This record gives sequence, C-alpha cells and structure tokens, in this order.
Amino acid sequence: MKTMLIDIDKLSKDGLKISRDFEFASLELVEEDAVFLKPVHAEMTVRRVDEEIWIKGKITTFLSFICCRCLTPFEFPVSSGFDLIFLPEELHELKDELNDEDLDQLFYQNHQIDLREVILEQLNLTFPSKPLCSESCEGICAVCGQIRRNGNCGCAVKEADDRWAKLKIFMKDKR
Repeated sequence: MKTMLIDIDKLSKDGLKISRDFEFASLELVEEDAVFLKPVHAEMTVRRVDEEIWIKGKITTFLSFICCRCLTPFEFPVSSGFDLIFLPEELHELKDELNDEDLDQLFYQNHQIDLREVILEQLNLTFPSKPLCSESCEGICAVCGQIRRNGNCGCAVKEADDRWAKLKIFMKDKR
C-alpha cells in the first residue's frame, strides 16, 4: 500500500494545493461488494495554523455497488467535500481523560499526515448503510427469484395471517 506523507515541518506558509488521483484496492473499502469504476480524484488544500493542520478538499469517483434488495450491480457516484483539523498527538497524550470534544478530534504523529489514509476514510464515510439501486426498488420475488422491476412474474403472494389484522389496524392508529 502506497502512502502520501505530508511532512508538517516542511509545509510552506501558503500551504499546499494538491490535485491528483488515488488508486485503492476494493478490499480497502468498508463495502465488501464495491468495485472502483474510476480512480478517486482529490482536490485538497493543506495549511498549517500554529500546531493545527487544516485540510479542506473534495473527492470524486464512480463505484459499482450491489443493490441489497434486488442483488443487481449499479453505479454509485461519489462527490463529497470535507474540512478537517488535525492536532499533534502530543497534545492528546497530555490529557488524563477524554471529554466529548476529544472524540471528534483528529491527530497526527511524528509531524506527518498520510493523505492517502485521509482520502480513504472520507471515501468510506460517503457509503450508504444499505446500497440501493433506487429508493423504489422492490427487490426480488420471494417465490421465483425474478427481479420485480423487470415486470410482474405472476407468482401468487401469500397474504398475511388474518389473526394479525387487528394489530395492524392498531399500529396504523398509533402513527
């Protein structure tokens, strides 16, 4: 795995502008079935403000996901901006206990930040918890396995047990 280390001590006063593509293996993604259709393109500005490192940027790419309802692949475009602030890890180590604000903070070690890891993390944060080809996807027929959006398969769908009808009415009234 390649890295793209930024040496904090060598950052100029004006900061650093980066525009490049990043290649990742599909195995590095949190979504197991995702496949890259294009490399991840990142536009970033890295600035140093005292001990803080500010990274502002945008990532774009195209991935292929598997719909969790109908099990067909679909294209998933990514276009996401981010604005991060990193603090030196030494500041974190001086504290005896964490408070709520510390949970959102990011830290760098040895005066370096690996931008490749930053990009991968931001990419993984854009993924839906359940990938769907469309919000209206009806999935597959439980009887024959045909994809429902391709047309009516004609299978008889068993109605729900009548003994639950009263409960269904009761639940509708509660909403």
